[in-house]
Amino acid sequence: MSENTETPIREEKVNGVLKKKGVEIKDRNSIDSLSQRGFGTSEDDIFRLAFYEGLYLLDKQLLSVRDENDKEVDFQHLLSCYEAIDENAWVNYLVYRDLRSRGYVVREGFGGGIDFRIYERGAYGKDTAQYLILSVQEGKPLPIHDLVNAMQQCQSNKKELVLAVMNRRGEVVHYSVSPVTFT
Repeated sequence: MSENTETPIREEKVNGVLKKKGVEIKDRNSIDSLSQRGFGTSEDDIFRLAFYEGLYLLDKQLLSVRDENDKEVDFQHLLSCYEAIDENAWVNYLVYRDLRSRGYVVREGFGGGIDFRIYERGAYGKDTAQYLILSVQEGKPLPIHDLVNAMQQCQSNKKELVLAVMNRRGEVVHYSVSPVTFT
């Protein structure tokens, strides 16, 4: 996993609407722009940013979010909506932000404990993700069964597992995880 720095994004602010599953975007130009850079997913003709993507873009002042009553939503309110559906919301956001700031395109994981899959700069849309990310918080127990399942999933998909650990200061440290075989 090489370390890159993300080039600054200079664009108009994207407008979104807060929904139960994330932030919906309706403007076609915004959808095209976001999707080319690896943000959001389309499902049933609805383009939606995951909460961590919305938080990231809101923090970068590239997104304006309104609720159903057309009231502006700030970062803290969006985070509380995310925390209502995911107890690891803050950890996931910090890991996502860290990876994006290093120049990776970050997409949602496959489930089974895998939080994210990441693409090297320029590889998104051309190649598969090389790394799968499991996010954990320092001091919070991680059942060995969860780690084994994540490792098995990575091996079956021929990917590398990276453990992203958020320490007590909110910094993210990445560890490569691989099986050890003794001869």
